Amino acid sequence: MKDKTDGEKYKLTRRDFVKTSAAVAAAFAVGTERMFAAGSDKLRVGLIGCGGRGRDAVKDCINAAKGVELVAMGDLFKDRMDKSLEELKKDFADNIKVTGDTCFVGFGAYQKVIASGVDMVILADPPHFRPIHLKAAIEADKHVFMEKPAGVDPAGFVL
Repeated sequence: MKDKTDGEKYKLTRRDFVKTSAAVAAAFAVGTERMFAAGSDKLRVGLIGCGGRGRDAVKDCINAAKGVELVAMGDLFKDRMDKSLEELKKDFADNIKVTGDTCFVGFGAYQKVIASGVDMVILADPPHFRPIHLKAAIEADKHVFMEKPAGVDPAGFVL
């Protein structure tokens, strides 16, 4: 391999590329293996919008890493939230830590989920509400997973 100071083009062989990539990947894997919120082994997640898409997003989140716990839920409709909670408890009993005190119903449910001590919020509510809910979550210094579309019109983003 030529040095850049030789005046020639830097030549990278396939073997050098594979060795370097493997070393970087290994270093990244070791360095991020235990990266969780607030130095804990648990990632506390809150769900806003408990329909099928929200329920499935929670399932994906739990399957993505160890230590993920759903601790709060919020929806406009109690029956939808109860149905999702029941299904999630069947599939992931150890990861569902939602209690009656952390289930919130109504238009203000998103504020209560955000304030319930979660590290991350999943926004799976209708797109009309997402700009307001996103703004509240970011202002509360929460990590956010939000599906697209982020809103229904540009005016929704002028908050």
